[in-house]
Amino acid sequence: MKNLSILLALLAAGPAGAQTMAAIKPLPYPNTRKVDTITTYFGTKVADPYRWLENDQAADTKAWVQEENKVTQDYLSKIPYREAIRQRLTKLWNYEKYTAPQKEGKYTYFSKNTGLQSQYVMYRQLGTGAPEVFLDPNTFSKDGTTSLAGLSFTKDGSLAAYSISEGGSDWRKVIVLRTDTKAIVGDTLKNVKFSGLAWKGNEGFYYSSYDKPKSGSMLAGQNQLHRLMYHKLSTPQSADVLVFGGEKTPRSSIRGYLTEDQRFLIISASNGGNRNELYLQDLSKPGSGIVTVVDNMNSSNQVVDNVGSKLYIITNLNAPNNRVITVDAATPKSANWKDLIPETKNVLEVNTVGGKIFAHYLKDATSLVEQYDMTGKKERSIALPGLGTAGGFNGKREEKETYYTFTSYIYPPTIFKYDIATGKSTVFKKAGVQFDPTKFESKQVFYNSKDGTRIPMIITYKKGVVMNGKNPTYLYAYGGFNISQTPGFNPANIVLLENGGVYAVPNIRGGGEYGEKWHLAGTKLQKQNVFDDFIAAAEYLKTNKYTDTDHLAIAGGSNGGLLVGAVMAQRPDLVKVAFPAVGVMDMLRYNKFTIGAVWAPDYGTAQDSPEMFNYLYKYSPYHALKPASYPATLITTADHDDRVVPAHSFKFASRLQEDQRGPAPVLIRIETKAGHGAGRSTAQVISEQVDKWAFMFENMGVNYKPVM
Repeated sequence: MKNLSILLALLAAGPAGAQTMAAIKPLPYPNTRKVDTITTYFGTKVADPYRWLENDQAADTKAWVQEENKVTQDYLSKIPYREAIRQRLTKLWNYEKYTAPQKEGKYTYFSKNTGLQSQYVMYRQLGTGAPEVFLDPNTFSKDGTTSLAGLSFTKDGSLAAYSISEGGSDWRKVIVLRTDTKAIVGDTLKNVKFSGLAWKGNEGFYYSSYDKPKSGSMLAGQNQLHRLMYHKLSTPQSADVLVFGGEKTPRSSIRGYLTEDQRFLIISASNGGNRNELYLQDLSKPGSGIVTVVDNMNSSNQVVDNVGSKLYIITNLNAPNNRVITVDAATPKSANWKDLIPETKNVLEVNTVGGKIFAHYLKDATSLVEQYDMTGKKERSIALPGLGTAGGFNGKREEKETYYTFTSYIYPPTIFKYDIATGKSTVFKKAGVQFDPTKFESKQVFYNSKDGTRIPMIITYKKGVVMNGKNPTYLYAYGGFNISQTPGFNPANIVLLENGGVYAVPNIRGGGEYGEKWHLAGTKLQKQNVFDDFIAAAEYLKTNKYTDTDHLAIAGGSNGGLLVGAVMAQRPDLVKVAFPAVGVMDMLRYNKFTIGAVWAPDYGTAQDSPEMFNYLYKYSPYHALKPASYPATLITTADHDDRVVPAHSFKFASRLQEDQRGPAPVLIRIETKAGHGAGRSTAQVISEQVDKWAFMFENMGVNYKPVM
């Protein structure tokens, strides 16, 4: 009778209950080799038994990757509704997607994806004529993993320089072509990294790069001295001229750009973070030298426009939420700056187009846009469709109209044409995704973190969902580098929402939602604030019956992957499922790879001081793990990630598999021919999201219901 009672209970529980009792068991994890590697920091010996996995080119590392992927794919393949999710998500993704148009020379350019193309195709059209293909990145490689990574036109639109990324790498190649014939001009530039492309007339352009790594692989070796170079057309890359940087002025990050009239070359230089020195060179005066505007890295500064010798600069110098100032290029030091648009309580970013300034404010992480003339006089506030994110409002000085895209968590991206003179917005392109916003709700709440700080969070779900504490919930955050998480539509989330799920995004400290003070409150010795904010968001969702521990997942990528890893180590009991993606997991050695050193202004380094070392050592995800019962975890990374090298995830996965004492699976999914995220093919994006939803539903015991 006891067995019969159990069977009846299972039947009464339905498919979800039966599924929970019959959880899929992963294959045995690889027997990952351990080595006796120890590094001493200020007298403390730190073991690093999986350091051998840092060598991404070694045969034993490649073999380990294959073995881990085998375990992961075997587990995922046994989830019965995985293919049903794939079919649904593929159908949802299959709609035309556009980018806002931009005018270059006599043509209007825009990008379009018919639905499931690997990469967006760039089109152009003359007036109201039929669009024609200008660049099709889908022809760059057979498997769709080579992407268009940047594009810059000459002022007259007759030449274009574009960069490509192969397999998701941050290293680029740059190709120049004549726009009328699409014929390639000169040789391809190679080994370009973290660079804009800024034309000087039709003669050549400025770009930035590092020397090839002297040690380690091309993907993992350190990048230290950035160089701003000038390339003259029809000359070899070896003849390119160093403009700024290198050994003489060593900086880790340098960007060069020109004002629209091409009178001034603007140089931004930093050693990481969002603070920079600022320089200019007056190209209208032959032989003029580089002039210093800001000679330190205590603030963030950018020239956004000029009228003759008058420069318009956005800065957070003495204004944590940013302000716009003007100054004459002849005397550009900060002592001569004059406020044009003063700082307010909301964070400011600006664009210029049509001889106007468009001030984009963040009000509790949502957009508020105002139009000003070039004297700083406010002309109007722009009516947006609702609470969400507006992006765009850029173009040339002579334009009479501009475009912007508006989106939110339940508002598919819609492109609007905006008449600058009248302030009238009209729909230009509406997304064709199969989604009815009226059936869903997205609301903003505020909760208190551990220290009482008020944190905003936007929660999205289907109307009518009962808040019974059992809804599958996906909690996503970032929390770093002054980057703001603003509302944006993602068709992948429809699968969660239409199955009674909840999608929640808190605007935790470390980001830029409330300016530089908010950012600094989540850096270095304040980094624990970020983790506390995220943990408090999870507890808020549980207290208010959106979900419970058994139905809550946390997710984040890059710095957000660090966030998830740290929270898992501190609170393994907090959630059921964890998705740390391309995360910075070894906080003692992150600065030893690629561009990791430029993150030091946010993180600090283990070499800085005993205090900084101890702080990092305590929360570093790789080091903070200990034997415990951890959530079901699907770590994601890629073999061509040369920003946050996959070794971070490899080492974290190995230690987490070693320390897992609970029954939940610990898997790592390693994408091939992909990088940190940008440029992935549509098939790669869909495939990873399918696996995440399948893994999450399986480990929560949620019965996925296909929507017909």
